[in-house]
Amino acid sequence: MAVEILYRSTRDLETTFLDRKLADAHDQMLELAETLTQVLVKNVPGLDETVAEEASIFMAKNRLVFAAAFKNNAAALADLDKPDNA
Repeated sequence: MAVEILYRSTRDLETTFLDRKLADAHDQMLELAETLTQVLVKNVPGLDETVAEEASIFMAKNRLVFAAAFKNNAAALADLDKPDNA
């Protein structure tokens, strides 16, 4: 009988990972998304919380692209139009 160790994010109990680093990265992404959601809902009048959450998860998953865009490289956002980011 084989034994397999699974890791789970504390913020997403349904998703399991074989690697602790991947579970930690997923947890950090969800933490960033949660913070972004709070900021967006608080600062964008009329923004629905569900839409803010979806946008925040998208931004957190693509944080490296957004970070590059915020560092005077707006062309980096073109990477989000590629099919593997859909």
